[in-house]
Amino acid sequence: MVLSSYGTDFNYDFHVSFPPEEIARGKVYHNFDLREPVSEERAGISVFCKDENRNLFHTYSTYGRGDELLVGAYMYLDLTPKGRNERARGNLTDWVCHHDRYGAGGSVNPEGRYVAPVAAKPGRCADGPSVRWG
Repeated sequence: MVLSSYGTDFNYDFHVSFPPEEIARGKVYHNFDLREPVSEERAGISVFCKDENRNLFHTYSTYGRGDELLVGAYMYLDLTPKGRNERARGNLTDWVCHHDRYGAGGSVNPEGRYVAPVAAKPGRCADGPSVRWG
């Protein structure tokens, strides 16, 4: 059974979501270390088991790159000659583009959000053709 933590404090309790006051301090606790906040949420997966007496056990958690097995694209890329073709300490967002923004310039930040090039006008690719935004 898979359940969602939506509407609960679970993500805060397991240090994958961060309240505004923690972000404002400039450090958040994630993956067993204090880190610079790069967003309000970071990656994390937890597994629990309930026994026949209804006792609940936290059996596994992983953070950071530990959840990559669930991203099928990574598994296929790892089979290719250049693999993910990442720079040192990089990730998929170093080179991936949203399907409707190839040729638009800009980049995708570590949270997966598109960052338009400075010279681009909203709603236009850097090299001319229109793209859908949103």
